[in-house]
This record gives sequence, C-alpha cells and structure tokens, in this order.
Amino acid sequence: MLSTALTSHPFPLHNHHHRRPNCKSFRIYVVKSSSSLQDIKKIPSVQSDGSDERSELLTSWENIALPPVTAAKRVVLVRHGQSTWNAEGRIQGSSDFSVLTQKGESQAETSRQMLLDDSFDVCFSSPLIRSKRTAEIIWDSRKEEILTDPNLREIDLYSFQGLLKNEGKAKYGAAFRQWQIDAPNFIIDGHYPVRELWSRARSCWTKILTHGSKSILVVAHNAVNQALVATAIGLGTEYFRLLLQSNCGVSVLDFTPKTEGGPPEICLNRLNQTPSSPIATGRSAGRKASMRIILVSHGFPQNDVEGTNPFSGDSPMNMLGVIQAQKTAELLLDVKVNTIVSSSATASVETANAISRVQEAADCLGADCVPRYVETKQTQDFDVENILKHTQKDLTGSQPLQHGWLRGYEDEITGALWDQSGVAWKSLLDEELKEESETEYVVVAVGHPALHIAMMGHCLNLTKEWLGSFHLDAGSISVVDFPDGPTGRGVIRCINYTAHLGRWSIPITRSTLDDEDF
Repeated sequence: MLSTALTSHPFPLHNHHHRRPNCKSFRIYVVKSSSSLQDIKKIPSVQSDGSDERSELLTSWENIALPPVTAAKRVVLVRHGQSTWNAEGRIQGSSDFSVLTQKGESQAETSRQMLLDDSFDVCFSSPLIRSKRTAEIIWDSRKEEILTDPNLREIDLYSFQGLLKNEGKAKYGAAFRQWQIDAPNFIIDGHYPVRELWSRARSCWTKILTHGSKSILVVAHNAVNQALVATAIGLGTEYFRLLLQSNCGVSVLDFTPKTEGGPPEICLNRLNQTPSSPIATGRSAGRKASMRIILVSHGFPQNDVEGTNPFSGDSPMNMLGVIQAQKTAELLLDVKVNTIVSSSATASVETANAISRVQEAADCLGADCVPRYVETKQTQDFDVENILKHTQKDLTGSQPLQHGWLRGYEDEITGALWDQSGVAWKSLLDEELKEESETEYVVVAVGHPALHIAMMGHCLNLTKEWLGSFHLDAGSISVVDFPDGPTGRGVIRCINYTAHLGRWSIPITRSTLDDEDF
C-alpha cells in the first residue's frame, strides 16, 4: 500500500531521463575467471561520439526504457545463500570460485519452504555457481528449466576480486576507501563498476518483462539485486548499499500495465524478507549500526477484517489484529527497545501497548526482578487517518488494498500526507534517536501503513510522487538502520516484512491485480 522533503536532498532525484552521455573511443574489458584474481582481457575499441569518460557504458541506465507489459506481472528476487567467500570475508564480484556453505544450503531450503506454495511460471538465474545452486534448491521439483542470464551475474570488481577485505585495504588504499564510502564514483582498472552494474540491471528488465510469464522468480546476487530494485523504481547509483539484500533475502516487485501504454506502474511490494529475523543485530552497508528505527504497521481493526478500508485505524483491533500485534511483539524480543512512539489511533495504541508489555516482561523472568521500563508515547504527528478521510474517492472495496493504492488519492491528500509525514520523520530523527556510541538504540514507531510508506520516502530523500512505489501490509515491520547516526543516510534493512505472522500473513506472491490484457 508509500514524496517536498523537510530536510535537504543530498542525492539527485531520478524521475526524468538525462541526455545520453557522449563518449569517445574507449575499451571494454571482459572479465575472465582463471584465478583468485581476475585476468583482464582487452578487446578492440568501441567508437562513439563525445566525451573522454572511457569507462562509462555507451548508454546511461536512465535511457534504457522499461518495456510495456500487457498484463500484471510479479517478480520475486532472491539473493543466493551464504557462500564460502561470504564466510571468509573475501571479495567475490563476478568471480565463480565460491560455492554455498552448509548454512547457505539451509538458507536456500528455508527460502524454498517460504515460496513453496507460490505458482511461479519461470525462473531466471545468474550463471554463477552460488546463485544457480540456490535457484536449483528453491525451484526443486518444478519441471520448467531454469533460464540463466549472464547479465544477472554479480557486480564486476576486476582486480578486487579474490582479495580478503583487509588485503584490498592494504593493497589499494585510497581506491578501497572510495569503494567503501563513494561507490558510484569508484573506479578500478578503467571501469566504474557501480555505473556499469546499473546499466546492466536496467537491461535485464527487458528480458524479464518481455517474457510471457506473469509470476517470475529471479535468483541472483547482492549488488545486482540492489540494482534491479533501484532501476525498476527509478533510483540512481547513489542508492547503492541503501537497499539491503541479505543472503536468501526475498524482494518483490509488481508491474501493472497502464491503459495508455508505455512503461508499467511499478511497486516495491517488499524488500529483503529473510530466512532469519531481520532485526537481529548485524551490519548495514558493511558497518555496525548502533541506531535503528523499526516501523510497525498496526494490526487489522474490528471494522476491517480483510484490510479493505484505509480509514479504519481508529477502531480497536479485531482478533486477527490482536494476533498480529502479539506476533510482532514476540519478533521484537530479538532487540532491546528503548522508545515506542505511536499514533493516537486506537489500533496503533493497542499495538504499541502489546509491544511494550512483552518488552517490559522480557527481562523479568525471575521472582525478584523488576520489570524494565520502556518509554511509550503518542504523537499527533503520526495521525494520518483524518487526512485520508478527506478524499472524495471511494477507495474501499471487497479486496485487500492493492499495491500502489496511494496513487488513487487526490494531489491535495497526498500532499498533506507527505507534509505531515515529513514532520513525523524529522521528529523521530531529532527527538527520539539518541547519540549512543557504545550501545544499540532502538525506536519503534507504530502507525498507519500510509504514514510509514511516506516516512520511508523521506528517509530516501524522494518526493510524494513515489508514494505509490511502496506497499505495506497490516502487522508488517520495516527496519531502517543509521550506521552514521541520525544525521547520516538511513539504510533500509527490510520493507513489509511479514514472515513472523505465519498463517496470519498475506502470501508473498498473492495474485496480481487482474488478468486483463491492455
């Protein structure tokens, strides 16, 4: 069901196409795997017209249009399971020497079970061993052949490939540091790997979307899956490492045809639904994250049994909503929550109270202990239901709210939602996140899915035009890490995670909007 931000925009926005860059003659390098490092084979120059940026691809990713679709399609992206080089901390890139570890095989098996009941029509896979093996485990006994596409290989990192990370730092110094902090402008062996990856990923969508299937599984890698998500919804290379892809994490994109033709409407239904808990302590963008905001969508209210009414959050939760809130509270036992902030709407307050009760009781299992106090507060900045109610359109119905449902609102409504969510997001960063250097500080924000969609848009420095590009279900959680503190860039660890809800969750690959051809 997710853009003028109140904070500055450090990243350029990408809702239009730039002119194709002019390029003089440059050489294309072909990566040939023959050792732990990559041998670089030069082939004849390619002539073009214009600038001296010899390492740029001939076509900017923004100039590669997404093809139109004639029927709704759902694409499920999965990253491969843990590999031997993942475990060693070795830079893999597009090399093909690592295989799945036992843990990686188990992760792939968990993903297979998670997707067991989903009716995929086709599976695309990277040809690299670690990805193809993951695809084989998930695809299991399905009869259709797995289609490999070399463009789904991992990012080409040339001379970095095969090095342990400490070796890369020692051998390449400033270049390795640039790879860590300014990857879009990182250059090695005459190449800009991230820029090349974005163009390659955008090109992949042509093959995927022109395939006749409506439910498509794609098994690939960390960086290329990031690029696939970003180029689908129109985000540039500056978003590299901001949309996390964990081993065997599942991301879902919905493509809906437009009646007037042209590129489809696109919605990121979920990001990085992992075999293990998404809130267990870990690293974001390769760095330890000591500050975190967890966005919790309240459970189903009493007058909204199937999630068909976007205005019903001020009613108490029904039994399904109570179960969803309890399941969420149990999932959050993996972290020590410091503060809970919620909307004043009844369903949000009930969800916040469920989380608070479980958190406070978690450390008090002995007879003499004192329950831990968790600060819980309500804020009117989170109350967006009254904004949504002012619509003149009938957006309720007999089916659960579909992806991109916020596109159905008038500009005045989405503008007001965007402005208020900006105030809410700024207050979370300025007033709730504490500058804690030694311990993890976790804030849980409970509210309406529309609020969280909009706040994620502010986190990513987007505009309200992106509100229809993200979707959240009742009872879902989304996690934003701040490895550089509240003034740094937020890293999206997951969006619309619902695996903790079990049978009370909406399936990952529920039916797309309809089967109508345009």
